[in-house]
Amino acid sequence: MDSIGDYLNKMTNSVEVRNQYDQIVSDTLKDEEVFKFITDNQDVLTTEAVERSAASLYEFVLEKEKARKGEGQLMPGYTPKLIINNKRIEVSYEATPEHIAQRANDELKSRIRSVFMPKDIKEATFEGFDVTKPREQAFERSLIFVEEYIQNPDKFHKGLYLYGAFGVGKTYLLGAIAHELSMYGYPSTIVHYPTFATEMRSSVGNQTTGEKLEAYKTTPILMLDDIGAEYSTDWMRDDILGVILQSRMQNELPTLFSSNLTMKEFEDHITFNNKGEANPLKAKRIMERVKFLSDEISVSGVNRRNEE
Repeated sequence: MDSIGDYLNKMTNSVEVRNQYDQIVSDTLKDEEVFKFITDNQDVLTTEAVERSAASLYEFVLEKEKARKGEGQLMPGYTPKLIINNKRIEVSYEATPEHIAQRANDELKSRIRSVFMPKDIKEATFEGFDVTKPREQAFERSLIFVEEYIQNPDKFHKGLYLYGAFGVGKTYLLGAIAHELSMYGYPSTIVHYPTFATEMRSSVGNQTTGEKLEAYKTTPILMLDDIGAEYSTDWMRDDILGVILQSRMQNELPTLFSSNLTMKEFEDHITFNNKGEANPLKAKRIMERVKFLSDEISVSGVNRRNEE
């Protein structure tokens, strides 16, 4: 029985295989880019060097065709390029403009930490916000917040408390702020507060409350979306929201809110717990922190979700 080595030698020396190989090399050398590259570099390339580079040249032609079809590529998102290395022809790969743009977009989105939010929140932009008269002030204040933060990120900047009816664009505007900040390299966290409240109650059982809480206390920019729509309890008001806001106030970290409630209505909401018991003093303490951290801005207009 022939060894593997003997078998390979027979195959490579057979007329059929040699003819196939010669045909592949011939077709490869007829490729316009290959022919031009060899011609342009004939002063440094010998015939032997070209022959030894046959595999690389074939890889180039093959991968170029795959890139043209957009399928089965060795390195998706990259196009092959011929180079000379040590007087031999080799193939290198360059990222396509589309791939570079996609990587930049992915990096941008990675700076926005979205928790319990719709996937498309990271696509929100100022350009995509329809600036109508009732929403003009909110839009302008959002621009001012971003501009001032970018100019001096180490300084304390009051955030915004965006309030208005359901579907008028409050959440979208928070997403646009996060997107604009991410373009300048600044990370932010945007969280759907009612879902977060439910998650925090669940975390008590597995003893992860402190760990989850710490992330929201220390994130550089925090956005609490739909605050006031959560199930009201003393624990959530005092031990969760109160702790987060107290920490952010002490450390002067920008905090933004969106709500269907005005600040006064939100204060009424957190005054009463789920048992109907009132504690106006603790509610006022929370509101002191909310008002220290943000300015109340109205967002009004039609419910745009009904237009979709």
